[in-house]
Amino acid sequence: MTYDARELARVRNPVLLISAVAWILLLVEHHSMHMCAHCSMNPPASLAADWVLMLAAMMSPVLIPPVRHIRLRSLTHRRARSIVLFVAGYAAIWMTLGGMLLATQLAVKPSAPPSFLPAAGVVFVGLVWQFSPVKQRCLNRCHTRTQLAAFGAAADRAALRFGVTHGTWCAGSCWALMLFPMLLPRGQVVAMAGAAILIFSERLEQPGPPRWRWRGLGKMRRIVVAQARIRLHLA
Repeated sequence: MTYDARELARVRNPVLLISAVAWILLLVEHHSMHMCAHCSMNPPASLAADWVLMLAAMMSPVLIPPVRHIRLRSLTHRRARSIVLFVAGYAAIWMTLGGMLLATQLAVKPSAPPSFLPAAGVVFVGLVWQFSPVKQRCLNRCHTRTQLAAFGAAADRAALRFGVTHGTWCAGSCWALMLFPMLLPRGQVVAMAGAAILIFSERLEQPGPPRWRWRGLGKMRRIVVAQARIRLHLA
C-alpha cells in the first residue's frame, strides 16, 4: 500500500477536529462544574453524555488508521456508509463498557467522601495490566486490518464486524486508562489528557511478542526527541 499524504489528511483532519471539539466541550463543562458550588451528583443521562465526550476526545485519534483502511478498501460510493457502520460497531462496544465503568464510578464515589484511594486502586490494577502479556495481545489485535467485502450486505456486515472486533480489542487494551480519570475527585481532565497521550503512543508501536514488560511512550518519545534535535540543528 503506497503512502498518500492527501488521503491520510482526508481522514486525519476531520478526526482530529472531532477530538479537539470534544476536548473543548470537556474543558468548558469541567470549568462550569467548578463554578457551581452546590452541584449535586450528575444524573445517569449526564454521566452518559460525559462518557461520549470522553470517548470522542480520547479515542478518536487512534481510529485514524482503521478508518483510513476502510476508505482505501471500499468502493468510493460506499466509503461513508462503511465508515458509519464501523464507528457504530466500535461505539457499541465502548458504550457497553462505559455502562460498566459508570456503574463502578457510581458505586465507588458515594461510598466515601472525595478521596484518591479508588483511583489509586485502579492505578495498581492498571499497572499490572500495562505490564501483562494480555495487554500486548490486545494491542497486537488493534493493528489487525480485516478484509472487507466490496458489495451489498456482505460489505455492510464486514464493516460492522470490523468495528465490533476493533472496539473489543481496543477496550481490552484501554479500559483501566479510561476508568482512572473517572474515579479522581479532581484533576480529571489532566488525567484524561495523560491517558490519551499514553493510548496514542502505544498505537505507534509495532505488534510485539506477548510478555511481561512496560508499554508506554517509547516511540512517541523518540519522535519528539528527533524532531527537537532537527529543529535545534536548523536553528
